[in-house]
Amino acid sequence: MRLCEMLKIEKGVTAVIGSGGKTSLLHALAEELPGTVILCTTTRIFPSDVFRTLISPDETEISAALKTSRVICIGEPAEDGKLRNPNLPMVTLAELADYVLVEADGAKRLPLKAHAPHEPVIPESANQTICVVGASGFGEPIREAAHRFERFAELAGARADQTATPEMAARVIAVEALADRVFINQADNEKSLGAAKALAQGLDIPVVAGSIKKQEYQMIR
Repeated sequence: MRLCEMLKIEKGVTAVIGSGGKTSLLHALAEELPGTVILCTTTRIFPSDVFRTLISPDETEISAALKTSRVICIGEPAEDGKLRNPNLPMVTLAELADYVLVEADGAKRLPLKAHAPHEPVIPESANQTICVVGASGFGEPIREAAHRFERFAELAGARADQTATPEMAARVIAVEALADRVFINQADNEKSLGAAKALAQGLDIPVVAGSIKKQEYQMIR
């Protein structure tokens, strides 16, 4: 079964939050999905180095681009060469493409994350939200492995100098209650898959684990 099927990606808007491989997940899903795809953000992302990128496009430009490129990345120019959210509403983008995949927060390239009160920025039109977790963060100090580590420690009921565990990550995800599904990336060996199963035991939502790099996935819960 393909990853897009395990995560039950439906036509329309899907938000991706968390850490440990959001952009990689967006690219992997875009490669698998059968129709046209728009990649964008509600915060800040770098232009895609894989798919065609359009800066400040209007509806006509997007429609024309999707006739020759099945997947495109769009956004408005932001600082440091990044893109911010498109000016067009998400509902409009969903009328132009079969799928709209939205990166809805940042994580400073760290494997774990807790969210500040002002984030994530999930579009109202999103039909589901997927939380990404990086298995490489387990076994590392929370202070070093988690973006917004103070918040992560608080929600996990731990200290920032403690070692991050799958159970802690599950508590954070459960308390935040932002996601409909969880994807655990970087789970490509017996130890990391065991950690994924331990995390899933603390949740009551579907969990998929695997490695985007190796393109190997399995349903955990």
